[in-house]
Amino acid sequence: MRWLLLVMVVLLGLLQFRLWVGDGSLAELHELRGLIAETEQELRHLQARNYALAAEVEDLKTGLDAIEERARSELGMIQSGEVFLQVVEKPVEGKSP
Repeated sequence: MRWLLLVMVVLLGLLQFRLWVGDGSLAELHELRGLIAETEQELRHLQARNYALAAEVEDLKTGLDAIEERARSELGMIQSGEVFLQVVEKPVEGKSP
């Protein structure tokens, strides 16, 4: 009977070790849940960016206003009859660029 009790205590100790420290332990489970949460957050961010890019592509395909806005901001386009003004500010003394 004493041997059976000793075997049961050792077996319980091994199972407890595996539960707390070994492969598939609670610590590893907690770490994996954290990784899943980070990955899901990054996925939501990327999905929002994809939706914004898809809306911009659709706008560029269907409307000329978006194309004109992009040409004005990125390429400096001006239409005939418009006047282009460039404001050059004096550098402030004491500040380095």
